Amino acid sequence: MVEYSLVVPVFNEEESLRTLYGEIDEVAKSLDATIELIFVDDGSTDASWSIIESLVEADPRVRGIRFRRNFGKAAALDVGFKAATLPIVMTLDADLQDDPHEIPEFLRLLDSGLDVVSGWKKRRRDPWHKVLPSRVFNWLVSSLTGVKLHDHNCGMKCYRREIFDEITLYGELHRFVPVLAAARGYKVGEKVVRHRARKFGKSKYGFNRFVKGFLDLLSVKFVTGYGQRPQHLLGTFGLSSFFVGAVTLCWMALRWTLARLPFLGLAEYHLSGRPAVVYSAALMLLGAQLLSIGIVAELLVSYENRKGREYSVKMEIGKPSKSKN
Repeated sequence: MVEYSLVVPVFNEEESLRTLYGEIDEVAKSLDATIELIFVDDGSTDASWSIIESLVEADPRVRGIRFRRNFGKAAALDVGFKAATLPIVMTLDADLQDDPHEIPEFLRLLDSGLDVVSGWKKRRRDPWHKVLPSRVFNWLVSSLTGVKLHDHNCGMKCYRREIFDEITLYGELHRFVPVLAAARGYKVGEKVVRHRARKFGKSKYGFNRFVKGFLDLLSVKFVTGYGQRPQHLLGTFGLSSFFVGAVTLCWMALRWTLARLPFLGLAEYHLSGRPAVVYSAALMLLGAQLLSIGIVAELLVSYENRKGREYSVKMEIGKPSKSKN
């Protein structure tokens, strides 16, 4: 028996929700699958929540979670993942650009031994000014993290639920779940998906999405590479900086000392007015600061991960499925 949870973040998607539900229901019937469909309303200001309420009343498989305001996609996915009870969790966007008829192939790939299957919008139905930065961003993520995916931003993904017992989402880290999972040893693959043209509404993302994404990429690189040993990175830079500054200062001090010995006949050597003295002292101070920060970071790593959340759930409706993996 196929069992999977579908987590769908919603933000002002009143025109597409019923159509999306119909397609998901059609696919579930064709697979003879047990599903739960979790809509997370991320502070919509239209009639999205009213539609979700009507779907919950009509179908016991549907659940709804509503935020008090817009907290972002990562928060919506995080609460949806924690609410999911079935052994497989899928995500897709509510704007109908993701095709639910791709679900059976995602499940097949997951059954072949993968733990994460990420969608790849090989042929995108977006304007060039969104496609080009996205390709650059995907190349950067793949290069820096070593997780070679063509489309880290694709909203259609499939996971084994136990992954979310180990990963906490915040900020804009939702697009990096495959990277975070791979860092813990989970097997990650991808699948080419059909990207449909947008019928309703407009994109919720602007150019600042890529700026934030790059900053989050640096955070993910640090967390996955040095999350349990931050001193290895900070200490390396700190020791290097301190060493260069100390060696330079010692060399200048030696030159000054030797120049003051008359029997050596060396030319005068003055330390005052030399920029190298200031630079060397600054390098030593920087090195000491980096080492100190590294020690503090090591102390923080020894504590539990942050338990607080950046969102507030107003209400949750619909009964969870009995199965819990």
